[in-house]
Amino acid sequence: MHEGVYIGTIGPDATTTIAANPYLKLIFGYASETAEAEVRPFDQSRFVDPQARAALLERIGSDGTVTDYLVRLRRADNTAVWVELTARADQPDPDGNVRVEALVRDVSERKKLDDETRDLYHQLLQAEKMAALGQTISGVAHELNNPLATILSWADRLSHRPAIDDSMRRGLETILNESERAARIVRSLLTFARKRQTTRAMVDLNHIVRETLALRAYDQRVSNISVIDALAAGLPHVFADGHQVQQVLLNLVINAEQAMLSANGRGILVARSWHNADHESVILEVNDDGPGIPEALQPKIFDPFFTTKEVGQGTGLGLTVAYAIVQEHGGRIRLESREGGGASFFIELPVSGKLPATVASEKRLMPPVRAIAGASILVVEDEAALATAVVDALHDAGYVADWASDGEQALASVNAKAYDLVICDVKMPKLDGMAFYRSLLDAAPALARRVVFVTGDVAGTAAEKFLNESGCGWLAKPFRLGDLLRAVREGLS
Repeated sequence: MHEGVYIGTIGPDATTTIAANPYLKLIFGYASETAEAEVRPFDQSRFVDPQARAALLERIGSDGTVTDYLVRLRRADNTAVWVELTARADQPDPDGNVRVEALVRDVSERKKLDDETRDLYHQLLQAEKMAALGQTISGVAHELNNPLATILSWADRLSHRPAIDDSMRRGLETILNESERAARIVRSLLTFARKRQTTRAMVDLNHIVRETLALRAYDQRVSNISVIDALAAGLPHVFADGHQVQQVLLNLVINAEQAMLSANGRGILVARSWHNADHESVILEVNDDGPGIPEALQPKIFDPFFTTKEVGQGTGLGLTVAYAIVQEHGGRIRLESREGGGASFFIELPVSGKLPATVASEKRLMPPVRAIAGASILVVEDEAALATAVVDALHDAGYVADWASDGEQALASVNAKAYDLVICDVKMPKLDGMAFYRSLLDAAPALARRVVFVTGDVAGTAAEKFLNESGCGWLAKPFRLGDLLRAVREGLS
């Protein structure tokens, strides 16, 4: 028989056991020689949730029976067990005690499998939502970067005019600084939410850490969490996928924040890095002053579906994914913690002796340059306000500039007039920048070598591969006019 048999009385305050078979003792962890009267699985202290006992008594007292009633109880050693009860009961006596005859089944393994299946289902739903979110953010970023580029261009132009007073100049500098701040936020969101394939390159770990902390800066500030930057200068680069490393760091930082807030309502997060020359590796430590992780739980923290959070607060997959990513990079991740003394996660990544890989690079040189007299430039941009700002800025710098609102108009302009350089947006209606460039290779191959692209989103997209193959320079929206003029000068030369 694989069912425990229980006969006894259950009352509001106490229970008595009349009969308990050996399998019931096994379910609840009692020794086989334990007297049946001492096996009392329905005492108040045996219920993980005290309210569940009151609900069971009310149900069995009113209906007289329960079938496959799920409840979580404690074994003799206080570990939890999920059981199903099928029972019938007599009418309660005046003191509220009921005589119960019950069959008890241990369904802990089945419940665990059910929970894991539900978690996997929720993970699939979350993955679908994140994919949709990534597409939405990419489109929103492009729409935000265009007006930001327009604001930056006009503010930049106005700030260089001689006939403005100090107050106006300070206001324009504020506009420039806040616009660039908004642009950084958009770039951070794109980095995190973009759906992309694994792409490894030589990366600066400190830079990734600071970008990740910037993503959490607002939440940390309003939650009274202070961040200490103890990142060592001059670290060697590591060969890694920056997006995946950021995913690992976000998981560790958010876990630390939640632990500190739940324990103290505030906290101090320390990000520390250093170079281990003996092991030829770079080590990053993420330390918090939260409640720590009990020693008994530490061997399980990287196990799938294991979580110390409340039900519904975590899936138990975050650290598992982090562990897999670090292992895939040839590194390792480990924990040091003591209960009540905070927790430190250490990520160790191997150092490669190679120099950072060269990819399609954005032209970021600030000083203004002198124009080549009489140079003719075609600006291909679907945003009229931005195109006007760029064309006017080129006129101010001494160039002759025309505007085409899409790739089709641009091809018509190229066929009608000779140009020395083209500044072209990548994402446009009708004929986009990439299709325009391919047509330009046939129509005017010499001009195709003098194209500067501008775009609001490149990394991890088809545009990144295209720019690498074309060899064209590019600028990320929003850009400063000094960057644009320098890119024009280099393109013309």
